Amino acid sequence: MNSQAIHRTISSPKSALAAGIALMLLGCFVFSLNDALGKWLVATYSVGELLLIRSAAALCVLAPLAYREGFAAFAAMPRPRLQILRVVLSSLEVGFFFWAVTYLPLADVTTFYLAGPIFVTALSPFLLGETIGWKRCAAVIVGFIGVVIAMRPSSASLGLPALIALGGSILFALQMMVTRSLRGTPDIVLVTTQITSTFLLGVLTAPFGWVTPSARDLALFGLLGLVALFGLFCVNRSLKLAPASLVVPYQYSFILWAMILGYFVFGDVPGALLILGAVIIVVAGIFLFWRENAATGSDEALPPVA
Repeated sequence: MNSQAIHRTISSPKSALAAGIALMLLGCFVFSLNDALGKWLVATYSVGELLLIRSAAALCVLAPLAYREGFAAFAAMPRPRLQILRVVLSSLEVGFFFWAVTYLPLADVTTFYLAGPIFVTALSPFLLGETIGWKRCAAVIVGFIGVVIAMRPSSASLGLPALIALGGSILFALQMMVTRSLRGTPDIVLVTTQITSTFLLGVLTAPFGWVTPSARDLALFGLLGLVALFGLFCVNRSLKLAPASLVVPYQYSFILWAMILGYFVFGDVPGALLILGAVIIVVAGIFLFWRENAATGSDEALPPVA
């Protein structure tokens, strides 16, 4: 095959769609590895310490890209108050995620976070003044039923860890809502400010319960930040190659990887109610995304988990 034929093959629409799907699946797998590694580290180190070192490693990679973007891009950020609110919500959400996985299986926390789009739709009439039809309203109710089933409500299960995970998923939903209003902000600005905010949260909280990491664990902390950035690159590149309406449903592979990694790394066996609740949440979430896409004509994706 000559070079022109190879170029035609790579640049064909069908190849681009396949590459977009493959990158989305790879990105979800990479983020799941990131979450599993984070859960393993917070068994020994504090969440604040994890946020500090993870963010520092990510900022080392982002610094040249942010420098190339120029100070003007950061100084000219639209709607600065919303930008501040977004990074605060983002930092708290990440902190809540790793706090929750300290106590709960990875699959449980991931299931709660995948309910984020359901919370977004439920809150949008109150916070954004949007009107949702009866079909989306019904999907929200079904999604909430899935959350309740996944939580396996009882006096034992509705403790602090479950409330932390649920609170984190609501923060995640609020972050998505704010991000919708900041579409004009360059990606590198959004990512850099987000990581910087998480770094500052780590600076404030890391001294409490600090444990000096070994050289191996310090390298793992750094790897955590780099893996998260690579996952973000895969997801963003996926959305440039293929429509969000095609690749976004593949983001729900998060729950599959969380169950697999939870079982093989931590010995967590997902119960039947968790699996049933996760299936209901995924179906409701995909339906809400397609309904909104059809209603607005937009083709935007959900941010990745953690």
